Amino acid sequence: MKPSITIEYCPKCRWLLRAAYMAQELLSTFEEDLLSVTLKPGEQGGIFRISINGEPVFDRKEYGGFPEIKELKQKVRDIIEPERDLGHVDR
Repeated sequence: MKPSITIEYCPKCRWLLRAAYMAQELLSTFEEDLLSVTLKPGEQGGIFRISINGEPVFDRKEYGGFPEIKELKQKVRDIIEPERDLGHVDR
């Protein structure tokens, strides 16, 4: 079964656009490999978390900021299809 990604963001922090941008980038890169990418407004202030099938991939508070899109794509790739070459993203 194809994996599902959830991006949980803080609506009070106005991070919807950032979450939507990341969702778009992930869908563009992994469109045939993903079941869905869900945007979920968080209930905690300052939250920005990304998970695959409920397993954490990224947490802004633990990381100390937001990931670069290149780094996020590599993390997702490493989980869903480790052998895949991401072309220019891997260089």
